[in-house]
Amino acid sequence: MAKPGADVGKLAQLAVEAKGCTRCPLYLVGTQTVFGEGPVGAEIMMVGEQPGDQEDLAGRPFVGPAGGMLDRALAEAGIERTKLYVTNAVKHFKNEPRGKRRLHKRPNRDEIQKCRWWLDREIALVRPRLIVALGVTAAEAMLGGKVVLARQRGQLLEFPGAGPGMVTTHPSSILRMPDQAARRQAFAALVTDLMRAQKLLEGLEKPPS
Repeated sequence: MAKPGADVGKLAQLAVEAKGCTRCPLYLVGTQTVFGEGPVGAEIMMVGEQPGDQEDLAGRPFVGPAGGMLDRALAEAGIERTKLYVTNAVKHFKNEPRGKRRLHKRPNRDEIQKCRWWLDREIALVRPRLIVALGVTAAEAMLGGKVVLARQRGQLLEFPGAGPGMVTTHPSSILRMPDQAARRQAFAALVTDLMRAQKLLEGLEKPPS
């Protein structure tokens, strides 16, 4: 097994290399590459769809409203974010300018596939024991096919080429709920899924030290 210290350096170098990524046209749209962050050896890696407006400006994943929602859910589930590795399937913010605002646009299959080159290397260096895909786009990126979130969420799955995984909703979907009652219900479901991820992790065989 590779030495963790060496992989820390390799991951840092990978993040530097990703800043100059031109693998798909999204580098022309986003302000900057938003690479993942977290420790090498993190037991859980969380994969979202793509950075949002605030992440694009800050250059860090999950620091906007959806990140705040995720932080709340993690706290409720008793999970420390600093022990996770968080990243996205796509590293640039795909958007459509609308006046002073930039509206989110869902990345297409080609953009996701071309960015998978970076995600595969993150996975190889971090070596998570469980990957949690947040939302349909991330789930389909990890599974390589169509996903029905309502049927597959919370289950132990095998992500081809990446190992054990689980899918759940993206925290941004909670922010789009029509009323407070719906948001509370969706938030509680996300917390339940995160607690489920912890249980699944406990049941996985630990790699040799």
